[in-house]
Amino acid sequence: MQIAPQHASYEKIRDTVSACEELGVDIVFNWDHFFPLSGDADGLHFESWTMLAAMAEQTTGVELGCLVNCNAYRNPNLQADMARTIDHISAGSNGGVGRFIFGTGSGWFERDFDEYGYDFGTKGSRLDALAHDLPIIRDRWTKLNPAPTRDIPIMIGGGGERKTLRIVAEHADIWHSFSDAETLERKLGILEAHCADVGRDMSEIEVSTEIRQRTHGDADAQVALGATLFTMQVSGPNYDLAPVRDWLAWRDEHNSTR
Repeated sequence: MQIAPQHASYEKIRDTVSACEELGVDIVFNWDHFFPLSGDADGLHFESWTMLAAMAEQTTGVELGCLVNCNAYRNPNLQADMARTIDHISAGSNGGVGRFIFGTGSGWFERDFDEYGYDFGTKGSRLDALAHDLPIIRDRWTKLNPAPTRDIPIMIGGGGERKTLRIVAEHADIWHSFSDAETLERKLGILEAHCADVGRDMSEIEVSTEIRQRTHGDADAQVALGATLFTMQVSGPNYDLAPVRDWLAWRDEHNSTR
């Protein structure tokens, strides 16, 4: 579940996180923006990483992360340290093993960049910066004391075929997109070629996709292509979780036949 931190009080967001965990959701995500993406453009909104730390303390079993972090908003060494810290916070109630997923991407929402003083650049320059920074982040994880409790999974969001999927092949444990089945099949072929180029076993990369606007049949087709992580978004002020039970039943039915 991606809980959009917009148009709601912190207390409402916190309660929604708890409700998702009680329902049996596997992962709770937020997003990394500074302003709402829908509804009142100047409505209530909260920052991602500070909230993730609170979510890590609040929860006991779900994994958590951002879908996805904007690489441009924080320097890579700081991102690595923040991720390691949340990893340890989340490990406190999980037998010493962290639950944090480092979801990241190059960013796209120009208002965030402009109002907070970051250089928007171009799509290409932002992707180049992500490719430059990911090795720094991974290297910093080897130097921190204490070290992360586990190899923190890296989730990369985006579907760009020339640059993004190349970065996925080089660095990602999870690749997330909003593809339908036909698009997903084509992009998986491109990702396979990138993996071959960099000497990576593509089976090491989990395939994640958004199902908010899709049917069970659509998701079934994506399962057949190898997708195993399915996300849906809810937004304030009400955070309607009614569809979650239906999708959890769909998940459980698939898992029971594996």
